[in-house]
Amino acid sequence: MSEKKKKNASANRKRAGKDIIQGRFFSLDFFKRNAKYIVLLVVMALAYIANKFECQRSIQELLALKTDLADAQTDLVHSSARYNSMILESEMTKLMQKKHMGLGAPLDPPYVLKSE
Repeated sequence: MSEKKKKNASANRKRAGKDIIQGRFFSLDFFKRNAKYIVLLVVMALAYIANKFECQRSIQELLALKTDLADAQTDLVHSSARYNSMILESEMTKLMQKKHMGLGAPLDPPYVLKSE
């Protein structure tokens, strides 16, 4: 490029910058002509933000529900084991009574033997 073209291009860039700063590019007329598009752009931006927030809230709720489910499953396993233990103890007690073995559940709590 020649020296004259470089100066001309530089002057055009400076002029464009001044136009934007002084309000010639984004004048009131510009906003009047493009009001529909500006409003649409703002509405779309707000919808995007709201959707992102809703997704984050749903993910947090899902994680909390997964934790609750894991806790409930653990409680189910513990309850099932306790129930099966009680059934086994009850069946053994019935079997001992049927065979007249004279055995039963101890009345005194267990105690520790100390060796000296």
